[in-house]
Amino acid sequence: MSNNKKHHSRTRAQESSNAIERMYITMRHLFNRGFYKPMGISGETLRQSLLLLRPEIYGSIGEEKAELEGLLYVIDRLPSGIEECTFINLTSDEGYGNSHFKPIIPEKRRRNCYRIDDEQMNIEITRGRSEIYDILTHLTFLFIESHKISNRVLINEEGVTTRDWIKLEKAVLSKKKLSQDEREVAITHVANILGRTFNELRTVYDDFSTTSHRERLLHIVYWLGKLAIEEQVNNKKRTITFSPVLRERIGHHIHGEIWADTIKETLFKNNLLERPIHIISANMHSVMNTLFSSVLKPKTPKKDIFEVYESLSNKENESLRNKVVKEALNQGMIYIKDTSGTNIDVQIFDTCKMNLSKVDLDVKEDVIEKEKPVILVMDYAFGEQAYETIDELLKPYVGEDKKNYLNIESISIMGKAGILEGGKGDIMIPSAHIFEGTADNYPFANELKREDLEGQGVDVFEGSMITVLGTSLQNKDILKFFHNSTWQVIGLEMEGAHYQKAIQAASKVRASISQDVKVRYAYYASDNPLETGATLASGGLGTSGVRPTYLITRTLLQQILN
Repeated sequence: MSNNKKHHSRTRAQESSNAIERMYITMRHLFNRGFYKPMGISGETLRQSLLLLRPEIYGSIGEEKAELEGLLYVIDRLPSGIEECTFINLTSDEGYGNSHFKPIIPEKRRRNCYRIDDEQMNIEITRGRSEIYDILTHLTFLFIESHKISNRVLINEEGVTTRDWIKLEKAVLSKKKLSQDEREVAITHVANILGRTFNELRTVYDDFSTTSHRERLLHIVYWLGKLAIEEQVNNKKRTITFSPVLRERIGHHIHGEIWADTIKETLFKNNLLERPIHIISANMHSVMNTLFSSVLKPKTPKKDIFEVYESLSNKENESLRNKVVKEALNQGMIYIKDTSGTNIDVQIFDTCKMNLSKVDLDVKEDVIEKEKPVILVMDYAFGEQAYETIDELLKPYVGEDKKNYLNIESISIMGKAGILEGGKGDIMIPSAHIFEGTADNYPFANELKREDLEGQGVDVFEGSMITVLGTSLQNKDILKFFHNSTWQVIGLEMEGAHYQKAIQAASKVRASISQDVKVRYAYYASDNPLETGATLASGGLGTSGVRPTYLITRTLLQQILN
């Protein structure tokens, strides 16, 4: 690589990391201030930084034509109807759950949102700062896209619009169902407005549609454009506000503490507090399915165990999943549905109540009978929330008469991450987490090794991983820099450094858990952001995620139960 070319790529990477840093500082500043107008002066730094960054996930944000895959990605993570709202209010959990307002839960993010009236949407923040950054980044993208629409349809400052816009408005506001012909006519006008081809729109049209809203794409484009026109013609600016209670509570572990206390109380009531505990941060199905899928085995003698897992993860097979859940509950599983607002459910498995001879793993039953381990599975945390939850969970349980220190034997983290070499479905074993935008790094001894997972039909990579401030801000230049620099990063995710910070504090600083606590980290790749068209916005893993998920789960359990 010539020096000149090297220099250019470095400056582009530096520009990008500066832009990310600027976005975070700006977002914190706006949050402290209490409100801002995304398309006004106050939102300018965010817009400029995002346009400078051009993150992979937002595709053609920097071009005149509208971005479709990025729009779908964002819309799925924001409450339905947000495109119609001029006022977006970020609140803490302030009691809307006990009101007449019906919670609106976005398709791809568990958070409660409430439509207060025609103009206002409230979004409840219970997962800390990462969630605020995530939402503000998505909204900035949405508003930039909305102004692209208004710039294409406004003929003059008086608000006169193009024929395409008038036709779209008629289609969206008409109360009757569109025929296929009318739909195609409307798509033609929208394609013109978005600077996209008829074919491109027809391809994504059904992805935007929901069972209750067939013409959702038309609706979104119309309302985004309409509010942007209102901003430009009538100066009616969209406003984002942060409630006083949210500003007061953020960073104080309020939800994490309630969540952790409930778990410790449950362990105490079930006489499990003194026993060796193994924490696993994963999803809510793979550990349970691995331990109890034998209940399905007789019916599937010829099936490879991974085919059984695949059929369990198929949306249609509700009855199969119910069988496994029933079996797990029969064998003592305790399920704690979250009510704290963390959105992290928990399962507790007492190995003394399990029929270990039926578990499809090599298990040393005599060792388990002697040690009586307890497995505690918690659902995924989100960004900075990982620190809040684990930090609180590892603190001693304060009963009526004394402090009870938890006997934590191991902590295992399994999650999805972006990979920088390899592709969707491959596995990454980290040896250290580096925190983006800081010099903080967390090396650790990972009990999981590459050879534990190799040779089972999935590629495995080992190396350091970067904990990013938000996945939706990464672009190719930064990722190439991470990958090619002396850090030799193999992947990126959002929680690793936060978990590790909490574990190190509990074991080495506070001494509330043993210094010898074993840690295991493994991630499977949800996307490769260095490959064009392979970002998160290109869709989920589908069944290609089943094998790596269960390979990691089985390896974790195998080590824990031996």
